[in-house]
Amino acid sequence: MQKIYTSPDRIMVFHCKNLLESHNIECVVKNEFLAGAAGEIPPNECWPELWVKNVQQYKDAMQILNSNCLITDKKLPIWKCTKCGEKLEGQFTTCWRCGENRYR
Repeated sequence: MQKIYTSPDRIMVFHCKNLLESHNIECVVKNEFLAGAAGEIPPNECWPELWVKNVQQYKDAMQILNSNCLITDKKLPIWKCTKCGEKLEGQFTTCWRCGENRYR
């Protein structure tokens, strides 16, 4: 087995697991219920981990995850606040100047 993904977001870990299993790549989630130990051990050590059972499928699994849900370098377009007119970078959902929500 080989670890392929870890995240504090349990839902994302299971989304990745379901995605890989839909491509016939067997996976297992470890540390699923370890969150209660945070504080006794480092928080990132308590995150759920996704492991690929067959090491030979690791490369294929990484390609699937990268092309479907792990790409983080996408640049979101700049948006203009409808209330005060401030221009904001795409990753922000609230205007820093007036507090207006982007999606109102």
